[in-house]
Amino acid sequence: MGFPKEGFYLKRISGGFALALFLVATCAGFIGLKLETDKILRAKIPGSSIIYVPSGKFLKYATFGYSGLAADMIYLWAIQYYSTYEIADRFTYLDHIFAIIAELDPRYTDPYEVGSMIAGQEARDIPLALRILDRGFAKNPDMWLFPFEAGHIAQRQLKDFDLARKYYEKAMVLPGAPDFTKRLYANAALKVTDYKTSWETWLEVYNTATDDRVKKIASNHLYQVKAEMDIDTLKEAVAKFKEKYKRLPEELSRLVTAGILTSLPRDLDDKDYVYDAATGYVKPPTMWWKR
Repeated sequence: MGFPKEGFYLKRISGGFALALFLVATCAGFIGLKLETDKILRAKIPGSSIIYVPSGKFLKYATFGYSGLAADMIYLWAIQYYSTYEIADRFTYLDHIFAIIAELDPRYTDPYEVGSMIAGQEARDIPLALRILDRGFAKNPDMWLFPFEAGHIAQRQLKDFDLARKYYEKAMVLPGAPDFTKRLYANAALKVTDYKTSWETWLEVYNTATDDRVKKIASNHLYQVKAEMDIDTLKEAVAKFKEKYKRLPEELSRLVTAGILTSLPRDLDDKDYVYDAATGYVKPPTMWWKR
């Protein structure tokens, strides 16, 4: 069998070039169509500017292997579209648009981050912001950034420390995750009174730290975790004493003589906790951030 003639390769190259031109022209036409439909009065047809966007699966087949290019074009259009404040209902199909981009190019990371930012900060839809980041992590399970950012949103905006802890736990075990992710995880565990997890994590940070500043941070948090755990124990014991004797104990040592505790806990500096007999209030002898 003979080798293909030179013209065979020229035809293949020209055919591929023609296909690329066709796709660029198609995408340009799509963008033009989008810009024109964006001008339709919103009062007449709410959401009219994206009613012609098909599903990501359809576009993936329709682009003949150039789905990455289509993802780029739709992403560029989305940035323009969602920054047009005159379109009052522009967030209606936000999830759909960024789901299309994810379907076309699952490893295209910027749209997940930007889509989540638009959802959270512009649309004020925190569940959607988390859903977009979850999608990014599902399609890129080796990337720590998505669960990390989701944990940050859960912690700062939702104040849901249990959810934040779950996200940080996913992020901190992945290659490239910053060291402080483990510290955020330990702090979130403390916020939900998971003392055991918080103590063990801070202890690991302390034992593996090579930086004196990080070691000091871990030491202070270990003090805090033990103090909060001990104070919870003492408060519960004081409540039991009051229930039994109808009064507060004169001093914490009465909790031992009454048989409620076998011994009194002491802080990491081996100091007694401070007790107010008039109120039953218990506090550490030193604030952890002042150690």
